Amino acid sequence: MFSDLFDYAHSRSGGYLSAFDAPWEGLNSLNSFLRGLGHSLDRWEFEEIAHEVWAHRSAIIAPTAILLPPCIVDCDCEIRPNAYLRGGVLLGKNCVVGNGTEIKNAILFDGVKAPHFNYIGDSILGFNAHLGAGSLLSNLRLDGAPIKIKGEGVCLPTGRKKLGSLLGDGVEIGCNCVLNPGTVVGRGSFVYPLSNVGGILPENCIFKAGEIGQKR
Repeated sequence: MFSDLFDYAHSRSGGYLSAFDAPWEGLNSLNSFLRGLGHSLDRWEFEEIAHEVWAHRSAIIAPTAILLPPCIVDCDCEIRPNAYLRGGVLLGKNCVVGNGTEIKNAILFDGVKAPHFNYIGDSILGFNAHLGAGSLLSNLRLDGAPIKIKGEGVCLPTGRKKLGSLLGDGVEIGCNCVLNPGTVVGRGSFVYPLSNVGGILPENCIFKAGEIGQKR
C-alpha cells in the first residue's frame, strides 16, 4: 500500500524512510535523524545559519522567515517572508515554502511546493507534490484519540496522536482543502479545491465533490 507512494531517490531521507514498515514511523525519530544528517553535510555546500539549522548556500531565505532546529534546507529552495518552520523539518531540493506557511515534524521531498498559507504538520510529501493556497494538512483529531489509517477494508493503528498526511509523488491539492489526520493520497492524484478529505485515495485518481474518479 505504501511502497508505491514515494520515489526515495528524491529525498535525503530515502534510505532512512525505506527502513520502516510504514512511512509515518520515520516521523517518530525524525529530529535525531536530522541532527545526524545535518552534522554530516558538506560544509562547502551547506551553512549552519543557526543552531542545528542547515541551509544550502544556493537557498533563498527571506529575513522574516523563522526556522527552528533541527532543520535542513536543500539546494535551490525558496523560503518566502513569514514562513514558519517549527523544527523537525527536511526540505528537499527546489522546494518552495511560501508566505504564512507553517511546517513541523515533516519531510518534503524534492520539488514540493507549499507557496501560500499552508499548514503541514507531521506529514510526508512526495516528489513534486503541490499544495494550493490555503490548504491544510491537519494532524490532530478533535477528540485527541490515536490516529488510524482507514480505507476500504483497512484500519491501521499508527500509534501516533499526531499524524497529518502522506502525499505521494506528483499529488496536486487544490486551494482551500482540508486533509484530515491520517489521510493518504496515492501518487499522481488530484484533489479538487474546497475538498474535505480523509482515508486513503488511490493513485492517479481525481477527488471531486466527495467522489473518487479516475484520471483520463
